[in-house]
Amino acid sequence: MSSLRYAESIVVARSPEALYDMVSDVTRMGEWSPVCVACWWDDGGVAQPGAWFTGRNELPERTWETRSQVVAADRGREFAFVVGGSRVRWGYTFAAVDGGTLVTESWEFLPDGIASFQHRYGEDAPAQIADRTEAAHQGIPVTLAAIKKAAESSTP
Repeated sequence: MSSLRYAESIVVARSPEALYDMVSDVTRMGEWSPVCVACWWDDGGVAQPGAWFTGRNELPERTWETRSQVVAADRGREFAFVVGGSRVRWGYTFAAVDGGTLVTESWEFLPDGIASFQHRYGEDAPAQIADRTEAAHQGIPVTLAAIKKAAESSTP
């Protein structure tokens, strides 16, 4: 099994605050994610630690929804959430650099996520985990490129 953590970065010609504002608006996630097609805040939530949102994901072979909890919301620095509250952590960090902001997207399969997959899939769990890991490795650069395109094509 490959690493259960992965991150990539890209420089975007916008401020850390502008990029944070884009990414922390989870209702826009479907604009750049290759798997997540829509998100909405649960119970009128906003981008703050403890808030929950639901996301709808689609692949050719299946569609599913997940609930995620915001675990970091520091404008201009970091936005992160954990799927299922304890299973998979997705995060974005923002650092000012020459030419804009270095945006890093990270992904980590957490111990509760591994245990959940082992319970749900049994002997097939390693293959299912590997499949999700590969999807993250392929999806992160696609997501970052789409964020860059969206951010740089909008007015500052």
